[in-house]
Amino acid sequence: MSVVSAEQAGPAAETTEWERVCLLRDLLVERGAAALVGGVQVALFRLPDDTVRVVQQRDPYSGANVMSRGIVGTRGGVPTVAGPMYKQVFDLATGRCLEAAGYVPVQGLAPDLATWPVEVRDGVVHVGDRAVARPDVDADGAP
Repeated sequence: MSVVSAEQAGPAAETTEWERVCLLRDLLVERGAAALVGGVQVALFRLPDDTVRVVQQRDPYSGANVMSRGIVGTRGGVPTVAGPMYKQVFDLATGRCLEAAGYVPVQGLAPDLATWPVEVRDGVVHVGDRAVARPDVDADGAP
């Protein structure tokens, strides 16, 4: 089985190096798990349809590496995660912050989560070696 998010794969998918992270069965549905990919902490989320989403582990609003402990839900059919510290809500496909809950990010951090391409092949979760560049954000992280 191969599951790749179109939003996460993008045109650079052909040049992506893939790192084996875990077995799909090791991820609990609607629960997060932390992993290191290319020396960067990421949070993996298995959704009810066995799609896996990967975002940065660092919460931009608290600065703590805690996103894998977030609360998984949906907004308008879109899978989301609420940060465990201050409850900001993020789109799991794009990383976009949907609800800032009255807070601003820690100085120097963008309000949105970085995302990584992910594939599930023969029951094994593979994560791309680098975060996906968002088309609506320039090289400095400004929209």
